[in-house]
Amino acid sequence: MAPVVSKIAIIGAGVSGLAAAKQVSRHNPIVFEASDSTGGVWRHCSYSSTKLQSRRCDYEFSDFPWRERNNASFPSHTEIIEYLDSYAEHFDLLKFVRFNSKVVEIKFVGSDHDSPADAATDFMSKKPGSLLPGHPVWEVAVQTNHSKDVQWYAFEFIVVCIGKYGDIPKIPEFPRNKGPEIFQGRVLHSIDYCKLDKESTSTLLGGKKVAVIGYKKSAIDLALECAEANQGPEGQPCTLVVRTLHWTIPDYWVWGLPFFLFYSTRSSQFLHERPNQSILRTLLCLLFSPMRRGVSKFIESYLLWKLPLQKYGLKPDHPFEEDYASCQMALMPENFFSEADKGKIIIKKASKWWFSKEGIEFDDNTKLEADVVVLATGYDGKKKLKAILPEPFRSLLEYPSGVMPLYRGTIHPLIPNMAFVGYLESVANLHSSELRSIWLGRLLDNKFKLPSVEEMIEQTNKEIEISKKTTRFYKRHCISTFSINHSDEICQEMGWNSWRKKSWFSEAFSPYCSQDYNKEN
Repeated sequence: MAPVVSKIAIIGAGVSGLAAAKQVSRHNPIVFEASDSTGGVWRHCSYSSTKLQSRRCDYEFSDFPWRERNNASFPSHTEIIEYLDSYAEHFDLLKFVRFNSKVVEIKFVGSDHDSPADAATDFMSKKPGSLLPGHPVWEVAVQTNHSKDVQWYAFEFIVVCIGKYGDIPKIPEFPRNKGPEIFQGRVLHSIDYCKLDKESTSTLLGGKKVAVIGYKKSAIDLALECAEANQGPEGQPCTLVVRTLHWTIPDYWVWGLPFFLFYSTRSSQFLHERPNQSILRTLLCLLFSPMRRGVSKFIESYLLWKLPLQKYGLKPDHPFEEDYASCQMALMPENFFSEADKGKIIIKKASKWWFSKEGIEFDDNTKLEADVVVLATGYDGKKKLKAILPEPFRSLLEYPSGVMPLYRGTIHPLIPNMAFVGYLESVANLHSSELRSIWLGRLLDNKFKLPSVEEMIEQTNKEIEISKKTTRFYKRHCISTFSINHSDEICQEMGWNSWRKKSWFSEAFSPYCSQDYNKEN
């Protein structure tokens, strides 16, 4: 038998792991962190230019405000790391963390059945009871300090906080003999670029023909860093290869109005569909659909006026609302288009591309010479989970909708005694992780009970169906258009008052943030 060192294991010490550790601290959890520090992707997957895409007051824990929370500038990744370190120190969370401890395997031991599948079926058929049953349910294999030796530990409950980003890069598939192996230059993923120091990045990019693949925030920031490293007559242009266009914003104002008025208040989200709505609300949402499209068009008109999207062929064909509803709205760096105007950034749209010896070839029969190709193509978060979860639970990640069903964004109805924090996206991911950690902490303390497996599955299906109606990019599992309602339901389940503001006017027209959930009522 593996030794029992604590009732609860937390895997990962990033934002979600720290939030979870704080909320279950009375159980003295063990936090396994694969690296030598906290911070997660902010420490290990950030460029020198990486900044938060929102204000400080929109990215803070409810009981630990920023020292300069009214500072209008967006904090750099180093400032965010300092904030997270201060949070961990203030609440004495580091005593729970075991650094350089990588979880490599998880084993289900929650039943007397010989077969894991039979054991899981038996466990899931029972009505949810206490999530801390008094005996081990999982065993966890841990490698310490990059050693090949594995130590097993037993726990009653596991909180998985390894996130969807970082660690495992998502690499495009190529036809035979058209992959990076035939390219004579250098190919790397953005996760490899993050590991380079400033001098190494300058050497990599300076005077080189660089192609950056992608059009999410990481690709845009990297293209700008490349352009800045190639100033002067000797500098080479950076080519940004774009397959799928998404809306970008220059700031959080729209024709003089604050952006939060359009999507982040209770009144603005009243226009959007939500799970568990009545027939009357469904009819109202149908009547309000022209207004929703009008809001999206209004924002698009500002973006097309403020940014040269049409000039560079960067105007998406889909409405702005679809990107907001899938948490894919990116803040455009201030100097991006000025570098494009100087010819330091070239934008190439292509639905298909592959490698050649000299660079890249496209499906429109054009070619691009390159010395360096950087793949800013994202990460494979599901593969990370599959690497440690045993069968049959690993197969449960492949849901027909393509979205992992998580009740309250935390509990997979078919995976016993395990929670996932940081897998549900919203416009404020830190707030989402913290509120769901608060909910989880009260659940583990038996302040309330989970509904039946069938009811949990029904609820997750409703949320997925709402996302499907709102955006073609629903697989990202983002709740931004009904985030307040999602928080309302969590508060009601915990026995909290769901309306958190001091007046009806604030309730209707001011944005919700972490500070609104600092206390129970």
